[in-house]
Amino acid sequence: MNQPPAEDERTPVTLPVARTCPFDPPPEYTALREGCPVAPLELTVGPGDGRGWLVTRLADARAVLSDRRFSHRNELIGLPIPPPFPMDAYAPPPAGPGAFIKMDQPDHSRYRRFLTRRFTMRAVAGLTPMIERATREHLDAMAASAPPADLVAVFAEPLPVLVMCEVLGVPAAVREPLARHFAVLSRMRYGVEELITACTAIAEALRELVETKRAEPGTDLLSDLVSGGGLTDEEIVNIAWALLGGGFDTTANMLALGTFSLLEHPDQLALLRSRPELTDNAVEELLRHLTISHLGASRAALEDVELNGTLIRAGDTVVVALPSANRDPAHFADPDRLDITAPTQGHVAFGHGEHQCVGQHLARSVLRIALPALFDRFPDLRLATAAEQVPLRSDMLHYGVHELPVTWGTGH
Repeated sequence: MNQPPAEDERTPVTLPVARTCPFDPPPEYTALREGCPVAPLELTVGPGDGRGWLVTRLADARAVLSDRRFSHRNELIGLPIPPPFPMDAYAPPPAGPGAFIKMDQPDHSRYRRFLTRRFTMRAVAGLTPMIERATREHLDAMAASAPPADLVAVFAEPLPVLVMCEVLGVPAAVREPLARHFAVLSRMRYGVEELITACTAIAEALRELVETKRAEPGTDLLSDLVSGGGLTDEEIVNIAWALLGGGFDTTANMLALGTFSLLEHPDQLALLRSRPELTDNAVEELLRHLTISHLGASRAALEDVELNGTLIRAGDTVVVALPSANRDPAHFADPDRLDITAPTQGHVAFGHGEHQCVGQHLARSVLRIALPALFDRFPDLRLATAAEQVPLRSDMLHYGVHELPVTWGTGH
């Protein structure tokens, strides 16, 4: 009987990124899930011995993401894609004070606890009137313009920016410049000068904002951080950086890609419009089905760990393929079909374990409010170009569409 190849004899795979359908993960994931669920992965750069692994099944994904033997520290993790610009040596620094997303325990929870009360389900429910008002204002502006329109530019991007800035207390004059600079960092490619310009501008704007909150605190999240936690300005700046960087890009991509998907699945759109009680489940199904974190979630093994029969050695990088895990037929019936009535429990679109997205309830709320409102306001909304002409964000840190040309009424 043939034995499976030893780990060091298997040819490493490259991280799949090319799609054959805008709504489906790369097709290579199907074969990997079935035949090699913990596959050797080629890293472009990495610390230590540079060994990598790609995890494609849901059970294994949840195991890695909930196991503290796998670290989230930036300086320990190799890259499965080329760095944004050529570098002689890959040596990312440890996370700065307050940059909790790239920290392990106990530092991660120490900073995260300052945020959780603002992002509970109850706290987010209190933001409903603000989100509804912002949604209505953006749709009013869209309706006042002549079709066609780019839904990304007029609705999907500015709405989440406004909502996140309202929560943090970022004044209107600062929002658009901040969003523009964060957009540079969301690319997989940028020049050194672009990086320096964007990071400098973001840091300066956030430092000035923190100084303003110290002088005149309000009722927003940044004021909470300034007045309530004994945090330094540097810590608050880095916390705000993490929240804005995560909140701008992700919800915007889900809103645009979710709209695109519903337009291309008219049976599901009709079902959503006829049965609004399905809205919550529809959002979860879109999150599962589309999974915009297409580069996965990366961890570094702090010690030797056996995962599904494969030995992961201390120092190895593990990339959890979230799009693949969310299409695992062992957990989801008919996982490649968009079905807004299907059970969605257990998906990992927001990650899993203690590092799962702190703003997930806010993202859900924006999607639950904005998607039905969009189709109520524009019941005949349709693409203004062929679906295959919609430019896809395969070249960005989060998947989505660069533009979504739409029209309505008599516009063509």
